[in-house]
Amino acid sequence: MERLIVTEDGSHSLYSPQYNQQYHSLQGALIEAEHIYINLGLRPVLSEAASTVRVFEMGFGTGLNAFLTWKLADLLKKSIDYVAVEAFPVSRDEAFSLNYAALTGQSGFMELHDCHWSVDCDISENFKLRKEHLKLQDFKSTENFDVIYYDAFDPRAQPELWTAEMFSQIAAQTRPGGVLTTYSSKGIVKRALRAAGFEVQRHKGPGRKTHVLKAIKI
Repeated sequence: MERLIVTEDGSHSLYSPQYNQQYHSLQGALIEAEHIYINLGLRPVLSEAASTVRVFEMGFGTGLNAFLTWKLADLLKKSIDYVAVEAFPVSRDEAFSLNYAALTGQSGFMELHDCHWSVDCDISENFKLRKEHLKLQDFKSTENFDVIYYDAFDPRAQPELWTAEMFSQIAAQTRPGGVLTTYSSKGIVKRALRAAGFEVQRHKGPGRKTHVLKAIKI
């Protein structure tokens, strides 16, 4: 089955037959990533950061969020340590077919996919990447994170990843005042985040999407 999707803003996404889900909003993969994870989540933290910012991504997927984060780190000359988990990695051939570098006018996208699993990769002077090929349930960090990109598939497809128990695991690895952003604004997600110790804010979504969530670790 053909997995490549062209979204409304011209950027590529992929389709998962296993979960019957696309990796990004059909309204625009690039617009979604920039709005929810970069502008709502990362930028406010970077603007106040005096030292290295630690970012955790649930669902490395196509690598789009990591790519945008890397380029912002270089632009602002801010140090970022980026850790991502992915249970079902995209193949190198699929990654090579994605148009994010051409669309953004930025180079180096495949460096993210060529970074080996469970290895610290110095992608640039400002951006260090570590990818873990495992399920979120099996991930443990010895250091807390400042920013969380929560980009799992929809709660209908992966309900086990949107529970209070799972968000409690995330909260335990997030510093007080740390920020989590996600595209899902469903009631079950808001309740689970609050139960796990986050203060939940609802924000305008990208494009025609009504709302997204930003949660602050209390």
